[in-house]
Amino acid sequence: MEGKTGTDRDNRSEYRENRLKYRDNRSEYKSSSAGDGSLLRPGERIDDLQRGGLRIIQDPSLFCFGMDAVLLSAYVRIKKARRGLDMGTGNGIIPLLLSDRTDCASLTGLEIQPESAGLAVRSIALNGLQDRVHIVQGDIREADRIFAPASFDLITCNPPYRAVGSGRITGTTSGLTRTPAGTAGDVSGLKPVQKGSIETGSGIPGEPDPRAIARHEILCTLDDVVRAASRLLRPGGHFYMVHRPMRLPEILTKLCAAGLEPKRMRLVYPYADKEPNMVLLDCVRGGAPELRVEPPLIVYEKDGTYTPELKQIYYE
Repeated sequence: MEGKTGTDRDNRSEYRENRLKYRDNRSEYKSSSAGDGSLLRPGERIDDLQRGGLRIIQDPSLFCFGMDAVLLSAYVRIKKARRGLDMGTGNGIIPLLLSDRTDCASLTGLEIQPESAGLAVRSIALNGLQDRVHIVQGDIREADRIFAPASFDLITCNPPYRAVGSGRITGTTSGLTRTPAGTAGDVSGLKPVQKGSIETGSGIPGEPDPRAIARHEILCTLDDVVRAASRLLRPGGHFYMVHRPMRLPEILTKLCAAGLEPKRMRLVYPYADKEPNMVLLDCVRGGAPELRVEPPLIVYEKDGTYTPELKQIYYE
């Protein structure tokens, strides 16, 4: 076995330092005894997830979770795992749902945008899950500097669907602070940057707003997501992702090249007579080549109500 290089040692040292910083930042939210209102900021709301008594803090000016996050969490089959990671966690919706759907001992959410990371931290405190669910502010592109290699049994990702140049990107810097790649920033006392202001090394003039970043591959690409998952997942571990069917050939090619073998796939259709608009994937690191295409998941009946399966996913 080869000895560890100086770079490896530096990365491990930075990883430990980032985790210590994060733990200190999290201490502010150890108790929510003052009431739910103490966790809310102006313009935010608390939504009932209608599962396990879970609730989530959302800010419509950032990016509220959608059906894709709910379906992805429901697609996870691993019930028991030691460590799980959600990359690009946003306001923490997927780790929150997985805390009820699985027995995973430790769930971590990685999020680059400080405002969204702060929402996630406060939602975890709202649900009293600080000892099980953790949030790290950092960049997917530098995930292997934040976390040790092959350290997760389960990884999920609901990434930006649109490649840059494939659609219109609207909005500019407004309340968005960018932190240096690979750092675990302070999410306990974050304040939005005033529109038009710039902080050294963080504010970026003309950068799209948080909603555009969530939709477009601005701060991370499909390559970045697949590379990070391959490096952080243990052999035999599962990587779950939701994406758009139109990019399926590219997705499957990149997954296989990274050693993440697609094992299950399910297409999601808004209506039975429409084209699919989502694809759910379950991949195994180092798995044998064999893909099972599952029956389609239909969201709506003809009258616009949820199908029985969707109701079961949301409410049971």
